[in-house]
Amino acid sequence: MVDGKGARVDAEGSPVGGWAWGLHARVRVPLDAIDLDVDWRPGSDHVAILGPSGSGKSTLLRALAGLEPRAEGRVSLGDEIWLDSDAGVNMPTWERRVGWVPQDTLLFPHLSLRENLAYAGSSPAEVEKMAESLFLSDLLDRRPRFLSGGERQRVALGRALLSAPRVLLLDEPFSALDRPLRSEVAAMVRAFARDNGTPIVLVSHDEHDAELLADERWMLVAGNLTADGA
Repeated sequence: MVDGKGARVDAEGSPVGGWAWGLHARVRVPLDAIDLDVDWRPGSDHVAILGPSGSGKSTLLRALAGLEPRAEGRVSLGDEIWLDSDAGVNMPTWERRVGWVPQDTLLFPHLSLRENLAYAGSSPAEVEKMAESLFLSDLLDRRPRFLSGGERQRVALGRALLSAPRVLLLDEPFSALDRPLRSEVAAMVRAFARDNGTPIVLVSHDEHDAELLADERWMLVAGNLTADGA
């Protein structure tokens, strides 16, 4: 179990072991109605952040990815500093090597599905294998405007996986998928993360998604993050 700050503890609340993968995020972001203000150390490699719309979930994910210009504070992964606003440090997203899957997918509209998947430099064989894993093999020559919302989500997810990420940052990645397909795709992502030692941070309002991917849950409400059940 974990305490309110993500530390592994026993039934009496005594510390057990260390952090799973060395992420520590102390982040402040001013929002319209609330301020996001978190001090977070996840205690598992696969974590879900749940909460209502407008609570700051996507903002926190963008801050971890290096895509939130308003973020202040300090974010580190092990000994590597990603953000230290006091010291003027803000590592670019590409140097953080995160596999970010945003809600709006951000596919390249002028590229085919195949070309989107290959954008990180993957080989044709790797692209074919990923497309098969995500049930996209028959669509490889289509452009994004001819894909459904669920198909675009799977392309964005495949592109992130093919980038050999150090961590996956997933923002409602299954929201356009029906339940059976959602379970199959989540199982593939979970297997990829296990086989490659890739941590996952999932944000969602859907507890079913958390059950599929996460070993640890956090609740983000009104800008404040607490361990689920703490």
